[in-house]
Amino acid sequence: MNSYIILLEYTLRLLFRNGPSLSFVFLICLCSATSLSAAETTSTSEVAYRLRLFHTHTGQRLDIVYRHGDTYDPDALAQLNQYLRDHRTGTVHEYDPRVFDLLHDLTSALGRPDAEIDIVCGYRTPWSNEYLRMHGHGVARHSLHMEAMAIDIRVPGVRTSEVRDTALALHRGGVGYYAGSDFVHVDVGRVRRW
Repeated sequence: MNSYIILLEYTLRLLFRNGPSLSFVFLICLCSATSLSAAETTSTSEVAYRLRLFHTHTGQRLDIVYRHGDTYDPDALAQLNQYLRDHRTGTVHEYDPRVFDLLHDLTSALGRPDAEIDIVCGYRTPWSNEYLRMHGHGVARHSLHMEAMAIDIRVPGVRTSEVRDTALALHRGGVGYYAGSDFVHVDVGRVRRW
């Protein structure tokens, strides 16, 4: 904005020194630059946050823009909540949207912003969580999956160890690495690793 004030002052000085014709050209340039800057600001604040997902248990795909700039799309969030439902019970829970931002930023940090993410596990009801615990799947008693603050993923074409390392570098929450099952757990709880 300071550059526009300087340009305006310069234009006014030219107006007094050289007459209206030359300063008119500068004034047109100033208006064009201001319009361009406003358009750039609008486009920057309206960046579309897109996720492309494949659910490994349901076989469903979802390609969705869930946020524009700083504004979350409530309809898109509702679709994501439905998509990430507990696939065992069908129960839907409202997800913490920071999980979606984490996925978006993770694929960007991997250099694959348009990558499709495989969803291994989204929301889990307490029943599903206990079922998995009792059948030796190594899930935590107080898993953040039950609060819709966690998600288990892989990114096809990217080693899960690289997904893990990139998620750790973001420092946005917990990161669990399951090499034997070939997936990474990410959540928006406190920063920790296992």
